[in-house]
Amino acid sequence: MAPLDTLLAFLAAAAVFALMPGPAILYATARTLAGGRRAGLMAALGIALGGYIHVLAAAAGLSALFHAVPTVYALLKLAGAAYLVWLGWGMIRSKATAGTPQLAPQSPARAFRQSVLVELLNPKTALFFVAFLPQFADPAASFPVWLQLLILGTVVNLMFAAADLVAVFAASSLARRLGKSTRAVAWMNRAGGALLMGLGLRLAADRA
Repeated sequence: MAPLDTLLAFLAAAAVFALMPGPAILYATARTLAGGRRAGLMAALGIALGGYIHVLAAAAGLSALFHAVPTVYALLKLAGAAYLVWLGWGMIRSKATAGTPQLAPQSPARAFRQSVLVELLNPKTALFFVAFLPQFADPAASFPVWLQLLILGTVVNLMFAAADLVAVFAASSLARRLGKSTRAVAWMNRAGGALLMGLGLRLAADRA
């Protein structure tokens, strides 16, 4: 695997993404409010399953591409570093929004199916894994690249799933707090954006 400092940077960056009140957390919260805790848990499970499918696709596709054209590996890492900077800047500039989407009540099974489909059809999720994971894989490590990407993706997805579960179990209070405290959301965006921008600049400098 990659060196310890790189893995620590990976965990810090993944934690930023997991802890931000993004679409997955808001979706799980809204699904809980609409259908109860069981529906919320099934929605969180569906989101996690969809995420794992993206991880598998990224690991398999990127591994084959890197072996065929090694230069693409370096280019994609540089592109991923730029993407992190761009994403961090977007988080800093974004305006805090209040509230969660209003969803019609549904059965837990339907909530699960819909959540898997929503996650699979989300191009931002696929782009995230393709751009983010290669930043922390080491072609010279004993583990093959595809296995490194799979392990890193699994860790990220578990962190995302844990955040979604917290949202489910604290849906009512969390939704009310997020809906009322736009200032807190704005400060979280700025702090997370600054961290991601710094990480992206560091990764780009390491590859200069």
